[in-house]
Amino acid sequence: MGLLANLPVALAPGMGLNAYFAFSVVGFNGTGTIPFNKALAAVFLEGWIFLILTLLGIRQWLARTIPRSLTLATGAGIGLFIAFIGLLPAGGIGVLGGDYSNMVGLGGCKDQYRDPDHPYYCLSHVLQRPTIWIGIFLGGFLTVLLMMYRIRGAILFGILLVSIISWPRPTEITYFPHTPLGDANFDFFKKVVTFRPIQRTLNAIDYDYSDGKIWLALITFLYVDIMDTTGTLYSMARFAGVMNERTADFENSTIAYCVDAFTISIGALFGTSPVTAYIESATGISEGGKTGITAIASGMCFFISIFFAPIFASIPAWATGGALVISGSLMIRNVVDINWRYLGDAVPAFLTLIIIPFSFNIAYGLITGIFAMVILKGIPWALNKVTKGRIQPPNYDDREDWGVPSGGLAPQWAKKLIKGDKKFWVADQDELALPRHSGETGRSGEGDVVANSRSVSVDEKTEKPKEDV
Repeated sequence: MGLLANLPVALAPGMGLNAYFAFSVVGFNGTGTIPFNKALAAVFLEGWIFLILTLLGIRQWLARTIPRSLTLATGAGIGLFIAFIGLLPAGGIGVLGGDYSNMVGLGGCKDQYRDPDHPYYCLSHVLQRPTIWIGIFLGGFLTVLLMMYRIRGAILFGILLVSIISWPRPTEITYFPHTPLGDANFDFFKKVVTFRPIQRTLNAIDYDYSDGKIWLALITFLYVDIMDTTGTLYSMARFAGVMNERTADFENSTIAYCVDAFTISIGALFGTSPVTAYIESATGISEGGKTGITAIASGMCFFISIFFAPIFASIPAWATGGALVISGSLMIRNVVDINWRYLGDAVPAFLTLIIIPFSFNIAYGLITGIFAMVILKGIPWALNKVTKGRIQPPNYDDREDWGVPSGGLAPQWAKKLIKGDKKFWVADQDELALPRHSGETGRSGEGDVVANSRSVSVDEKTEKPKEDV
């Protein structure tokens, strides 16, 4: 993704589809609808179907049909999703937990006050676990203060600081308490370097596609992945400030989708559920990563972690939870650009915004928003056409235009190839004229344009153009 598409987006097995793959398709200990190796066959074929759809331009065309307010709401919803994960005990600080009355409530109690049958439910004494406050003040507030003073690596510093403080054993905040689980984790941590070869999952695919249940799983993987990856890639591109508002696309989108599709099939060969663009990429973008170097660095760190797994596996959740909340707070700013003036745009965007974190699924939020928009924009449009403009909402002119995107279905490279352009893979000037990112805000700066690796902006005092190389 970094080398070919030049995007600061990391790829890994998607956790939503991971759960569907493990619990619904394969099932606990193989009690699902199809065996593990046949489920991998569905994932493998999905990647190649995605690659074909991308080369034909269908995925990009579908992405451009999503209205602007929904794409903005998707990015903001992903921000809420990330922040919500950062507050939960399983993947974050642990401020929130289960609640028998309200589904979600305050957490952070000590072990003796937890429900023995439901470990994430506190019976009393909430917010009294010391690790919560370490995560809040050192992983959260200290990191934000460092970011306010433009100190590079602030998020990484916060994660490392909390982790190092949590490693000594004789403390209240240790990651290795004197329990059977803590002892096992500490023994693994002391190895520092280890390597575990792939023994059972490498190329374990059964290519027999005669079972109809494989195709049912494949269809589910397809539609969820299309929505999930589309929403994530476009949200990350907008957050990085490389979205072209005129074309409703970003540079190298075809390559990015091809890379995403290819990694799905490669992941199946290694025995994993569908690989997708990761929303945690927002953390790297918020630290200033705007190019593919960020993704390349992430890939190198993933490779290093194979050998230093005892160290990376011992980073506590409360060390990374603050970083997720901070990244979510930076992404939520997209809501200010949503068209709140017209309810036909505002309500679908709001539904998308809240369904993503509440359902723990980006695709479900986007599907909900599209379904609501079809109803709330389609019915007024039909009445307006039938009555020739006599029946329409009072502020109908405030709506956002929505319809078939311009430019046709075929991708730009295909159009240039048909015209006989020998350099059909080279982007046109319109594709290169992308909004320039401004600092670490993740939003494009007004009046700034990037073209041919040089940026031209306007000096506000002299109103003369100035150049940055």
